Amino acid sequence: MSAAVTAAAARRLALLRATTDETNSLLPGDELVDRPTIVATRGIDIAAPPAAVWPWVAQLGQERGGFYTYAWLENLVGCRMVNADRINPQWQDVAVGDIVRLHPDLGLRVAVVEPGRTLTLTGDGAVDRNGEPVADPGYDFSWTFTVIPTAAGCRLLTRERFRARTRPARVMTNLGVRLSTIMAEGMLRGIRP
Repeated sequence: MSAAVTAAAARRLALLRATTDETNSLLPGDELVDRPTIVATRGIDIAAPPAAVWPWVAQLGQERGGFYTYAWLENLVGCRMVNADRINPQWQDVAVGDIVRLHPDLGLRVAVVEPGRTLTLTGDGAVDRNGEPVADPGYDFSWTFTVIPTAAGCRLLTRERFRARTRPARVMTNLGVRLSTIMAEGMLRGIRP
């Protein structure tokens, strides 16, 4: 990889870094994963008001708005993802207890919703394609999206919290967070009203 490509990738990812204050702040849903072994907080400035950004967050999910990222990559592992290019009014109602699918065989439960501000998904209560509970993966997980108003529009933060309870789960979560860095970069850039 050339130095120019490496430098360009580093600049792009630097734009997604959360500030120290953001990293240290408490977000809704943090309480769902106590004593995490990995926390990944990322953010991006969006020159649009929270009311224009929230609808994109509300419709996240496979069979809904997608994740606004690299669908071709997600589809290599069978996600059947299609990213929406507009707001769909039918996908705007999201409530605690709803299931947001990452893949036809995996859905996460909505644990926290503050419309216009926060959506938190959790692996606690994850289900398979038939709505049956999935086997315990050996780690706890939450994924939060928070829209924060700023003078120039808003800041969109994502936070993943993992607590590995087994050695294999620790390996899996370390690999998962590396992959999610790439996917989060695409998602945060893809949510553009």
